[in-house]
Amino acid sequence: MKVTSYYPVIMTDKVTETAAFYIAHFRFVSLFEADWYVHLQSSEDPAVNLAVLDFRHETVPEAARKPVQGLILNFEVEDPDAVYEEACAAGLPILTPLRDEAFGQRHFITQDPNGVLIDIIRPIPPTQEFAANYAPDAA
Repeated sequence: MKVTSYYPVIMTDKVTETAAFYIAHFRFVSLFEADWYVHLQSSEDPAVNLAVLDFRHETVPEAARKPVQGLILNFEVEDPDAVYEEACAAGLPILTPLRDEAFGQRHFITQDPNGVLIDIIRPIPPTQEFAANYAPDAA
């Protein structure tokens, strides 16, 4: 199987509000909009996509028609400090303040209107303790 695209779809009853959130705070633009579905693409990288779907829509199997829960979206960025300042200035909830992690990340965590966690990350060198956990080409 050759994958030609991959993107998460957030199932919610707040389609418009959720799409507006990612457009306002994470530089997405709308490529397709309906009252039940919005397809978003990063204004900075067309390979980065995200969709928002009304969980009650008929295309969702009936047994799966539930709003999103237990999801973290990771965004790797060049400058998490700048994104942190923007998030704070916009009044976004900061669940984990900006910090360096021994396993090799500088990051902070906020959340969208559905409670989806958004982890803003920049890889950094891991401590000696965690360096051995990485594949040779991954660190």
